[in-house]
Amino acid sequence: MNTASIALAPGILSRERIVARPGFNRWLVPPAALAIHLCIGMAYGFSVFWLPLSRAVGITEPVACPKDLSFFQEVFATTCDWKISMLGWMYTLFFVFLGSSAAIWGGWLEKAGPRKAGVVSACCWCGGLLISALGVYTHQIWLMWLGSGVIGGIGLGLGYISPVSTLIKWFPDRRGMATGMAIMGFGGGAMIGAPWPTT
Repeated sequence: MNTASIALAPGILSRERIVARPGFNRWLVPPAALAIHLCIGMAYGFSVFWLPLSRAVGITEPVACPKDLSFFQEVFATTCDWKISMLGWMYTLFFVFLGSSAAIWGGWLEKAGPRKAGVVSACCWCGGLLISALGVYTHQIWLMWLGSGVIGGIGLGLGYISPVSTLIKWFPDRRGMATGMAIMGFGGGAMIGAPWPTT
């Protein structure tokens, strides 16, 4: 193999590397799509963390911030607990950025292929959770908004449309069933993940 053919060889994440061989069983695709949606669907279950996080400083009872603190002072305060209404913004950001990233990068996904989009999605989703964990550790809610809300929300958007787009292509004769299976996984992620913090 000469250097010209090495330079032109498609990368492991490129669209050319994921073309199925003749005789590939298309029913192997829905379980993979379902698994992706089960992972990112935990975003629906994040409300189980609100109560414990609202007692991060006080542990048994929330430690309220002084009434004279401004909103921005509350965002950076480390000596008082977050209000549940402040924590709820993470959920809002999740879904604002889910829709925005799906709309903005949907065309790129069609060109790049689901493998590359899936890897970017996983990096954003997992990286966002790590940034949020740092936010919990340092008691900085803005890191949680940035990590889970913004970066994780972008991961959600790419992770949401990547399997749905792929399933529609594999099941043009059963589009409703295909998308329904993937979306079932998105809702199922919360059903599986939400009980974990309480066990």
